[in-house]
Amino acid sequence: MGNVALFHLICGIFIFWSVSLVKAEDTYKYFTWTATYGTLYPLGVPQQVILINGQFPGPRLDLVTNDNVILNLINKLDEPLLLTWNGIKQRKNSWQDGVLGTNCPIPINSNYTYKFQTKDQIGSYTYFPSTQLHRAVGGFGALNVYARSVIPVPYAKPAGDFSLLIGDWYKSSHKVLRQILDSGRSLPYPNDLLINGQKQSTFSGDQGKTYMFRISNVGLKNSINFRIQGHKMRVVEIEGSHVLQNFYDSLDVHVGQSMSVLVTLDQPPKDYYIVASTRFSRISFTATSVLHYTNSQTPVSGPVPPAPTGQMHWSMLQARTFRWNLTSNAARPNPQGSFHYGKITISRTFVMANSAPLINGKLRYAVNSVSYVNPDTPLKLADHFNIPGVFNLNSIQAYPSGGSPNLGTAVFPTSHHDFIEIVFQNDEATMQSWHLDGYDFWVVGFGSGKWTQASRNKYNLVDALTRHTTQVYPKSWTAILVSLDNQGMWNLRSAMWDRQYLGQQVYLRVYDPTPSLANEYDIPTNALLCGKAAGRHT
Repeated sequence: MGNVALFHLICGIFIFWSVSLVKAEDTYKYFTWTATYGTLYPLGVPQQVILINGQFPGPRLDLVTNDNVILNLINKLDEPLLLTWNGIKQRKNSWQDGVLGTNCPIPINSNYTYKFQTKDQIGSYTYFPSTQLHRAVGGFGALNVYARSVIPVPYAKPAGDFSLLIGDWYKSSHKVLRQILDSGRSLPYPNDLLINGQKQSTFSGDQGKTYMFRISNVGLKNSINFRIQGHKMRVVEIEGSHVLQNFYDSLDVHVGQSMSVLVTLDQPPKDYYIVASTRFSRISFTATSVLHYTNSQTPVSGPVPPAPTGQMHWSMLQARTFRWNLTSNAARPNPQGSFHYGKITISRTFVMANSAPLINGKLRYAVNSVSYVNPDTPLKLADHFNIPGVFNLNSIQAYPSGGSPNLGTAVFPTSHHDFIEIVFQNDEATMQSWHLDGYDFWVVGFGSGKWTQASRNKYNLVDALTRHTTQVYPKSWTAILVSLDNQGMWNLRSAMWDRQYLGQQVYLRVYDPTPSLANEYDIPTNALLCGKAAGRHT
């Protein structure tokens, strides 16, 4: 073959390859899930739980960055249902958020097909029911996002990968628990703690190899401490952020939070305790599982390793050691480029104080004296169709005023591309946990007592990690910074589900006056319509 012919052949191959890349679509993954009730024995007595495809916990959803997810959820419960994807950033797509502010619940004996795409958020997440108290009896599962082959991660591929869903558990049904809250009383202490829906399970591995443990707190209200007898844990990822890889003997994981640790089986061949115990509670519960070396002939033995004796001070110091690994890949906007969170001017500050007032003689939970009530029409639909009377943008103040507590549908008005500071002020003597749908945020500061503007002097403006859930310690504050680059209606709520249910939540309306599909997708053609939006055309 002559040089000219060879040149043309190479050019043709290159053009074909380039066009193929342009036309190539990201992977589509299709799922059909059915939610039903079933009877199981998590604590040794028969109990009604929520199953997904007959499983409790639900199926593990393993995805890769840029996967397009088409998931048809069929509701066979006796109540309307929604699932929310905890920590998955629904880019330009709050329509798929799966909470009552954005979606009508799926009616009984009906279905809804979720459509969303995972982005650059390699890590460990969960899904769970966002309606009523359903998550108290199941319907939750692990959701893991893995890197595409072309994306490097800052650790060698582990020999195995385990998801551990840990949470407090009640013997009472979700309807009984709901009746307790509706009557104006707080929930009692849970009955126990479970790991993957069981009191004990076994995780097996080969001596000398390294395994990933994905730890998620899927409970209703209790922080946990996690530890493995005789083994160090190397934290590598927290809610989509690769972090500096420090070693820990035990880790506090608060409600709604997830993290990934690497554990090397470098001890003598025997079985070891895996332990989770409740934290910041007057009554303590412990769940154990077993780390089994495949060449072990010795069953687990000895005392269960205790939780750290320190409480708030110990936990806050540990939280400050979680730092972003600035040399690893990261979701954009990222600290390696021109966009660095520590150099951006804050456009607006919100100080959100939680409280537990009595309103009309019943216990409620509130933010800046407003206890949230879900309207019959989802906020997102009301905003899209310009339906009046569902919410207003003067429903809550940006700072606590000490006014009389009241019921309301609290929506904060914000603008697309604002860079905001949110301070969670906790004047109660209880642990708090906050989650923001559709976003991750930089957790830049923890402190005791009252936050003041001088508290900013102690912010970490260099390598704070981004995450979607943060704890707020008793009688303390936590500060976060958020880049509002995701237009839509987004839920900012207590991750402690009794507090969320009784009103400790708000919405952020991230608004752009110029409609553009580049900023936000249009309403899905299969959107469920209810309330004042019923009968309208999508």
